[in-house]
Amino acid sequence: MAHQHDTPSNDGANDTLEKDFSAGNSHGPTNNAKDDALERIRTAGSISIPPELFEKLYLSPENRVSGDLRKTFGNPTPLALIGFVLSLTPLSCDLMGWRGAGGTGAASTGAYFGFGGLLMILGSIGEWILGNTFPFVVFGTYGAFWIALASTLVPWFNAYGAYVSDPTEIASQAGNPGNPFGLQTPAFNASFAFFFLFLALISLIFLIGSLRTNIAFFLIFFTLVGAFASLAGAYWSLALAYENPKNTLAAHHAARLVVAGGAFAFVTSLSGWYLIVAILLAELDFPVQLPVGDLSWLIRGKSERAKAKDAV
Repeated sequence: MAHQHDTPSNDGANDTLEKDFSAGNSHGPTNNAKDDALERIRTAGSISIPPELFEKLYLSPENRVSGDLRKTFGNPTPLALIGFVLSLTPLSCDLMGWRGAGGTGAASTGAYFGFGGLLMILGSIGEWILGNTFPFVVFGTYGAFWIALASTLVPWFNAYGAYVSDPTEIASQAGNPGNPFGLQTPAFNASFAFFFLFLALISLIFLIGSLRTNIAFFLIFFTLVGAFASLAGAYWSLALAYENPKNTLAAHHAARLVVAGGAFAFVTSLSGWYLIVAILLAELDFPVQLPVGDLSWLIRGKSERAKAKDAV
């Protein structure tokens, strides 16, 4: 609880009310109304929050850092999550073809830059400042993913145009949005699949780390592994289909895998939306709190095990 001191101002005028975050006692006359108001403050900077609440707010087990940065700066976690879901949710709907959507989500390229890239990188920097390593790495990784995906979809980056070596072929495709400058070449699709394959791998690593956080965060990585793996398979199937147009089975598999990837990503988005609401309700000290399924008890940390061993 925050306490107050009645201290004289520098110019000898009226006394000012100051919050003392470190004192264990209150000094001087008290005002019950002001004490009650201060007691209702529920931020990481004014009180010592329990480990399960810290894990909910920062998606990471509580760690010891020097200084009082968490008392000084706001929580960057929900900002990064908002950037993530506002990019992934429309993309997942596009991949599933809802309401006639399609085109690998190219219509949301600006959102990938502005929300997925910018907000997640800003959130990552904020977590780094606060000393929260795991969310710092996670948000930075997926922020870079959104920038990379958006850049691939921008024609002047020439990501897929580089796979068309014949200038006349490029000119003939200029007015065909269904096959812009090599997007349907076997080599591009086979190469691009590796990007999603290794995104699935890093998501698997994050999935293991999330076993120390909560169920909602765990579900995000669990479904992302499925989404990225499905998209990797889809692009390899597309490469086979473009290499041999008569291979209708490969084209069928690619279409099904794209929808599967979108379905996995949509579940990821739902978990992200839930986490955003849960964190904001906790930050604003709402009387109703959403559980996130604390998993910190499932795998005890190395330091906790060492303390328990020393205590025996």
